[in-house]
Amino acid sequence: MKIVATNKKATYDFFIFDKLEAGIELLGSEVKSIRAGKVNLKDSFVKIVNGEAFLFGAHISVLSTTNLHYKPDEKRVRKLLLHRKEIDKLFGKTQVVGMSIVALKLYFNKRNRAKLEIALAKGKNLHDKRESLKEKIQKREIAQSLKDYQ
Repeated sequence: MKIVATNKKATYDFFIFDKLEAGIELLGSEVKSIRAGKVNLKDSFVKIVNGEAFLFGAHISVLSTTNLHYKPDEKRVRKLLLHRKEIDKLFGKTQVVGMSIVALKLYFNKRNRAKLEIALAKGKNLHDKRESLKEKIQKREIAQSLKDYQ
C-alpha cells in the first residue's frame, strides 16, 4: 500500500470514529497526477447527495504533460464508490448534530487502484485541540528521553 496524500488537519480538527475505504472515480490524467503526488486533501469533505457519496474540495493538480484540450478541473466534485449499505450507514450517522465525513488519506492498494480512506468525524473545540497538542508534545518528550536513556 503506497500512501500518496494524508489530511493531517482532519486529525487535528476532528475526533475520528469510523473509517471506511472508498474507491474514487477519476478522469484521464488524474491517476498520473496522483502517482506523482500532486494531491491536496486539506479542506476536503464528503457529502451524500441523492444517495451517492461525493468528494468536495480535494485538489488534484494537472500534469504539464496533459493534453492542452483536455484538462479536467482541479477542484471538481468526484464521485466515491461505496456499497449502498455503507452509504446508508454514513447518511444515518451524519444526521446526528455535529457529525461529518472527512477524507483522511489517498493511497494505492495492492491491486494498484486509487482508494480514499474516509472517516465519520465530530469537530473538536479549541480546548480539545490544545489537549491533543499537549499529548503529542508529551509523547515526543517521552520518546526522546527513552532514546537518550538507551
